[in-house]
Amino acid sequence: MATKGNMTLRIEPELKKEAAALFQSLGLDLSTATGIFYRQALRYHGLPFEIRLDEPNAETREAIDEVQRMKKDPAIGKTYTDVDAMMKELLA
Repeated sequence: MATKGNMTLRIEPELKKEAAALFQSLGLDLSTATGIFYRQALRYHGLPFEIRLDEPNAETREAIDEVQRMKKDPAIGKTYTDVDAMMKELLA
């Protein structure tokens, strides 16, 4: 049998409690689940799941859509002849 090492993790108590309950329902303890995570990370040569940003909220999505519309039809956006005029209005 291979020798096993110990590891100490700092994790929020509630997160640990919820994860332990989930793993228990899968028939695993925290140690086994952590070992599975490491094996999968080695197998994938990275994190074994996708990390991505959340989808934009409604306000951000609306701003993105507005920029797309202005790119298609520049007449609906405001234009400036120089940076000073734009900055003056932005800071007003």
